[in-house]
Amino acid sequence: MRISRAARTALALASAAALTLTAAGCAAEDEGSDWAASHKPTVDLPKLNGQKLQVAAVWTGDEQKNFRKVLDEFEKRTGAKVEFVPTGDNVATYISSKIEGGAPPDVAMLPQVGVLREFAKKGYLKPLGKGALAESKKNFAKGWRDLGSYEGKQYGIYYKAANKSLIWYNSQAFEDAGVKEAKDWKSFVKDAETLSDSGVDPVSVGGADGWTLTDWFENVYLSQAGPEKYDQLAEHKIKWTDESVTKALKTLAQLWGQKHLLAGGNQGALQTDFPKSVTQTFGNLASPQAALVFEADFVGVNIEGDTKARIGKDAQVYPFPKVGAKSPVVTAGDAAAVLKNSKGAQALATFLASKDAAGIWAAEGGYVSPNKELDLSAYPNQPQREIAKALVDAGNDFRFDMSDQAPAAFGGTKGEGEWKALQDFLTNPKDIKGTQQALEKAAAKAYKK
Repeated sequence: MRISRAARTALALASAAALTLTAAGCAAEDEGSDWAASHKPTVDLPKLNGQKLQVAAVWTGDEQKNFRKVLDEFEKRTGAKVEFVPTGDNVATYISSKIEGGAPPDVAMLPQVGVLREFAKKGYLKPLGKGALAESKKNFAKGWRDLGSYEGKQYGIYYKAANKSLIWYNSQAFEDAGVKEAKDWKSFVKDAETLSDSGVDPVSVGGADGWTLTDWFENVYLSQAGPEKYDQLAEHKIKWTDESVTKALKTLAQLWGQKHLLAGGNQGALQTDFPKSVTQTFGNLASPQAALVFEADFVGVNIEGDTKARIGKDAQVYPFPKVGAKSPVVTAGDAAAVLKNSKGAQALATFLASKDAAGIWAAEGGYVSPNKELDLSAYPNQPQREIAKALVDAGNDFRFDMSDQAPAAFGGTKGEGEWKALQDFLTNPKDIKGTQQALEKAAAKAYKK
């Protein structure tokens, strides 16, 4: 789990066979693969009879199967034939080798902002054509369009996203303690105290995997410091010794500095990996080891695979509580990028920017789209609708995972950089100054390379 950035993204993109898990009452809502047949097309596509296209992406298993349904609809409407090619975990390396070998795919799904912009800078990508740009402008907030752009030109369509700002909780534990979904950080910490008083450890933290701690920090920082500061810190235009970082760490210390609020205390949290953080919350529904766990929509995969909890009944989810003026929305995602400037490749990009393409996978489950024109009824159950709604409602105020934007030595390496500094902070939440100094020292070294 989270050994590499690519593996992390692959997991994030795996989101949720579990979210398609249909607790009683949800099964009837599932529209399945009939979605395209029951909805009128909203975008015109050219006839491409006889043309062959190749699309490369990380997806395997059910994800590949569901994306294949999207491609099947494109084939049906255009006459083209589209081959899906799995890239393996390291998408950037795979695509680079294909480009250098003179045989790039027509379209690639790129999971990292930095890779998209690096490829655009090198001339590997082709700017989106008029049709794709028009569909993108109609269906996506400016923030998502900007995320897929480089030096004023748009190269990517964020077809699939992940919402990394979610609190998953044990329904019975909340009911027993008499607490409800917290709207703000103050209420969140207060509820944790109430849960502790009820006899259950409140918060399960997967501190053995340093990436979970970066996600905690990013959500607190985005809500408290705001999007502009977040961008500056992500690019290391301000130092990690900045007062805004001090404030965010002090806020985290309100939770992490109270060992009775963490499952197993600070040392227990430090020794808990991400999967265990989920099973501690949902493994024993009658007597859980923790009442809630924070992480992205892919928590659903672990709930379904490792517990008997039913999403929407035993396991509920709500947005990360606001620390500042607004609740944060931190994201990850895959952008469709054109590598061959052909009529067929541009037509596929146009289709992927439409709500026609988004609706097909949304109805199958395991998918969240930033397409703001897609009706939430396309999703198969209420928890997934709420996750998608929070993503879309963020408008331009969402931000892409900060550690995934950083050099790997700082934001994505076990035992180093941000992961190590925040693990040390979890061990000793009083050492805010020392934590900031360690973060800045590691960042300064990594960003110089």
